Amino acid sequence: MLVQPNSRLVMIGDSITDCGRARPVGEGRGTEYGNGYVSVVNALLSAVYAGRHIRVINVGSSGNTVRDLKARWQTDVLDLKPDWLSIMIGINDVWRQYDMPNFSEKHVGIEEYEQTLRELIASVQPSLKGLILMTPFYIEPNPEDAMRGAMDRYGAVVAKLAAETGAVFVDTQKAFDAVLNHYYPGALAWDRVHPNLTGHTVLAHAFLNAIGFQWNGDNA
Repeated sequence: MLVQPNSRLVMIGDSITDCGRARPVGEGRGTEYGNGYVSVVNALLSAVYAGRHIRVINVGSSGNTVRDLKARWQTDVLDLKPDWLSIMIGINDVWRQYDMPNFSEKHVGIEEYEQTLRELIASVQPSLKGLILMTPFYIEPNPEDAMRGAMDRYGAVVAKLAAETGAVFVDTQKAFDAVLNHYYPGALAWDRVHPNLTGHTVLAHAFLNAIGFQWNGDNA
């Protein structure tokens, strides 16, 4: 498993990461991690890799775009001095273009998205042991859907940056697509964006697979 013993794993993103986590940082002994994929990841790392003492910190914030990450990057990433950093951002960057089409000031175009994410990665990667980049997603199986198509393009940016930087890449859209072969989107998320527990487990599963999680862990 890639994440080394005694590592500090900071996970940043939007509402999908936030999920009601504690403030100012989401960490503790119970519900502080929120009720989403970060909590599942933390629980499984703690149970299966107990001896590694990996410290998970949730700094997701509902409604965030990559612009918002930039505004809080110093306090919520750099000041926390992560060993490993996981970033999942882009859903709102795309969504605002569709649910608020007349509010262009809220839209984050793909060029700005890529440039800002690139700058944020460059500012922190030299101090990291590892970086994990997760794509944004839309729980819609039809690739011809306008928002799904846009989300795929933003996801391709994440894939490109992961390849350029050597980051661990998590294709969350691919993970959801596999499950959508069997489920209607509403069974995973009422709005095709905010997953239920099954959807968050899909995310956690994809994340853990990407970092080499094994069910026997170090406890066998």
